[in-house]
Amino acid sequence: MGAHRRGRGLAGVSVREAAPASAPPQRDRYFDTLRALALIRVVGYHTFNWAWAGLVFPSMGIMFALAGTLMAKSLERPAPKVVRSRLRRLLPPFWFWGVFVVLAMLLHGWMPDWRIVYWIVPLGDPPGNAWGEQAWEILWYLRTYLWFVLLSPLLLRVFRLAPLPVLVLSLVPVLVLNFVWAGPDGRIGTALWDLSTYLCCWLLGFAHRDGVLRRMRPAAVAVLSLAALGFGGWYALAHRAEFGTHDLDENPLAQAFWSAGFVLPLLWAKARFGIGFARLTRFRRTNRIVTVFNARAVTIYLWHEIALLLAVPLIDRFWDVPAFEAYLPLDSQWFLFGVGWLLIGVFVLLCGWVEDVAARKRPRLLP
Repeated sequence: MGAHRRGRGLAGVSVREAAPASAPPQRDRYFDTLRALALIRVVGYHTFNWAWAGLVFPSMGIMFALAGTLMAKSLERPAPKVVRSRLRRLLPPFWFWGVFVVLAMLLHGWMPDWRIVYWIVPLGDPPGNAWGEQAWEILWYLRTYLWFVLLSPLLLRVFRLAPLPVLVLSLVPVLVLNFVWAGPDGRIGTALWDLSTYLCCWLLGFAHRDGVLRRMRPAAVAVLSLAALGFGGWYALAHRAEFGTHDLDENPLAQAFWSAGFVLPLLWAKARFGIGFARLTRFRRTNRIVTVFNARAVTIYLWHEIALLLAVPLIDRFWDVPAFEAYLPLDSQWFLFGVGWLLIGVFVLLCGWVEDVAARKRPRLLP
């Protein structure tokens, strides 16, 4: 059951609003800001292990919803071309990162078998050893995103047959897996759990793009959102003993309903009121940070765990310097969080250009 293991991810590529043909396309700062906040929450979760983080800001549901919106927009073009474009933008950064992780695991005794093909196309969880687990366990998100991309032409066609009923029914698979049949073992079962957990969020992205949410009345949105949040929150707390925590990442059913209830008003407000966060561009530094986060989302996501891993021995070295020991909070998780972000910045500079190459753009240190 993959989704309940870890709640950590990014969305695919930058979201742009439709613009007149005579004007260049403009970035949507509302979506960009949500994606940047989700990435920050991901790194914070992996630093502090806050069980309540998903309740405050379910980053994975938001990421899948944003990716669903973008995918629905892209599918205005021929589906095979869109799918190839998504694969081209996702796989090269994954391969570049994977070379270092695989080589490190080989040097630490890992013996690969035929399943190493999942390091080429992650349709299943790529294998690895316990030494590298903290680095490769985040790949569940890429695997789930990839499956959603492949299934989206069919999903969008089904969704448009009856948008609201399909939205409601999209929560049925996770209910079936939770109460009726737990699914097969292994990679197929794991993929089914993750797809079922975030299916509603992905389809909410479709609903935003197609104008379905904009036509919904405020009262209906409030009732549906509160009902989903209420059930998800109740299930997480009521089954805390069973899962050993109220962390949504350990509880797929609670995650599915809470994320759907959280995402619905966010996307509805965007569709209904046209929120754009255009004023963000007035704040040069903040606007720049949001730009970098979105242009380097895949890089940040892939390398952030390695950055946190490297931060620990680096901070250990600081203890050997008396001045650092005396004046720096070396034993604080917040200090680890800060050093982790510094190292993430280094990886963005060293590795982020791969995203430019994958997008067929001129490589740059920073966008």
